[in-house]
Order: sequence, then structure tokens, then C-alpha cells
Amino acid sequence: MSIDAAVRAIQRGDVIAIPTDTVYGLACDPANGAAVSRIYAIKRRPDRLELTILTASAADIEEDVDLTPMVQTLAAAYWPGALSIVCNLRSRRWAVPRDGTTLSVRVPDHQIALELLRRTGPLATTSANRHGEPTADTAAGVAAALGSEVDLVVDGGPSAGLASTIIDCTTTTPRVLRDGPISATALLSLLGGFSATTNGGARSQ
Repeated sequence: MSIDAAVRAIQRGDVIAIPTDTVYGLACDPANGAAVSRIYAIKRRPDRLELTILTASAADIEEDVDLTPMVQTLAAAYWPGALSIVCNLRSRRWAVPRDGTTLSVRVPDHQIALELLRRTGPLATTSANRHGEPTADTAAGVAAALGSEVDLVVDGGPSAGLASTIIDCTTTTPRVLRDGPISATALLSLLGGFSATTNGGARSQ
């Protein structure tokens, strides 16, 4: 499926599945409340679990979240890559987050995803699977799991199959919320010895 078709689908308010460097994800325009609600319905995702924003660059979200020095340090080292960073909100131009005041953001290390994001702007995302079921690392896996509920599936070949590491930078002491391809040890070393508490993660992608 072409990038042009994916861009048109996002502009129509559709929910599509896209490849990333970690797992395949459901994606939509984050300003489209109906599309955001459809992602929750397709995934059967509890309302309390917020979506992640994928973006082509930190510059595209600097008006939306607080890119503190800690966030900028992590982004410079690991973006594009498999690190989702939870930041404090600066504005509410999108339909996500629904209730909270923080937002998980990431720049994926995947050529197709980045090309799409450069053309659409940031997208609201979560892994392309039913909540609680295994993530999909191929387009065929997405189709098998979600079928016709997804408007379009962009086939970018197999993804790594391991969801991103999530770190919460909304407090003075960062917390690793989910282990992933980037270790907590590496993150703490980069941040100069800040302690982090590993706790079961809540967000996908």
C-alpha cells in the first residue's frame, strides 16, 4: 500500500495500521476525536490507558509537550529509536490524552513510518492488536488479528516484534515504566545517575 494512500486515509479520519521499528501500530489523526475513539474500540483498550504520539521529529511536538533538558538528552541519544518518553503537556490541540496531563511520545526508526509522519504530522498510535493479546510484527499478523476493522494496512515488512522502552520524565526522578530494547541501565547512565523505578508499563508502541 502506498504512502499516498495512507496519507489520504489519515486525512479522511480513518484508522490505519503502520509498520514501525518495534511493532505494527494502529494510527490516526490525533486531532480527530472520532478516529481516536475508533482506535480504542478496535483495540478494546481501557479508557484509562492513553495513546502514544509518533512524530517525525521533536520539533514537531515542541509546542505540545514540555521538552525538558532530560527529555532532550534522551531524544538526542535514542531518537529515532525504540524509546517512548512520557512528557508533561503544554497544549491540548489534540484529542489525546483524553483525561491526563502527560503524553507518551516517540520518533520511530523506520523509513516508511517516518515518511508518513513527515507528510501527516504527528499521529496517535498504539500497538495493532487487541488489548492483552500478542503484538503483531507483520502486516499479515495485523490483518489476522483485526481484520476489516482497520481501514488500511501499510505493509513495511517485518518489525522487530519488541515494544519500545517507556520512561516517564514528568517528575524530577525519571521512572522506567516498561522494559524494552533500551535498557534501564543505559538510560540511567545517560542521565547521570538518576534513580529509576521499574514498574509494569501501561502504554503500547
